[in-house]
Amino acid sequence: MTRVIIVGSKGRMGRALVASAANDPELFVAAEVDQGDDLRSVIDLCDAVVDFSSHSATAGVAALCAEKGKSLVIGTTGHSNEDRSGIIRHAERIPMVLSSNYSTGVNTLFWLTRKAAEILGPDFDLEVVEMHHRLKKDAPSGTARSLAEVLAEVRQEQLDEVMRHGREGIVGERTSREIGMHSIRGGDVVGDHTVIFAGIGERVELTHKASTRETFAKGALRAAKWASTQKPGLYDMRDVLGLK
Repeated sequence: MTRVIIVGSKGRMGRALVASAANDPELFVAAEVDQGDDLRSVIDLCDAVVDFSSHSATAGVAALCAEKGKSLVIGTTGHSNEDRSGIIRHAERIPMVLSSNYSTGVNTLFWLTRKAAEILGPDFDLEVVEMHHRLKKDAPSGTARSLAEVLAEVRQEQLDEVMRHGREGIVGERTSREIGMHSIRGGDVVGDHTVIFAGIGERVELTHKASTRETFAKGALRAAKWASTQKPGLYDMRDVLGLK
């Protein structure tokens, strides 16, 4: 049995994690930690920490896990490049799973996006559209950025040089290099992501729609069980699912 601590336990994803773990006989929730609670006081009770708190808290969580030798699953998004670098350096000491999305379906979408980009080639224009609930704080979503990173990697481009966030005014013709990114916010949408490959005379669209947070919770908990048996290193959900 894998003993886990859920950080961010009172948030939307935290509550989903607690509920999902209760139905998994291979898991035991050793502690629930949220803002104002002391992770250090309970961390010795677990094998793995699952962090869905806030991007501003993850660096401290990672440092403590490295100090205590606990594997870590990170579900927070919105980190700056500097913050991300500071977090992942701890993977030298512990198994760390860092993924923008823990859904099995979304990680299949990552795989399909790569294959489609390779097959369709440079003659197709690339656009990513994502929609989330009105309370989401960061944009674009971590998942949408990951999809764009896959596209940029296939095209051998630096994403920050070619990603274009929406369009307004007289912007001129679309360039062949750019990867469009569009974020929609409204209602209680859990998460919709579409990758558009637009060619002359045809269009291919790959879409994933999540209707419940349970799918993300199950994936993150699966990652926690997997990580607790791994050597130190930086992993993502494709490692957990064997998609690499």
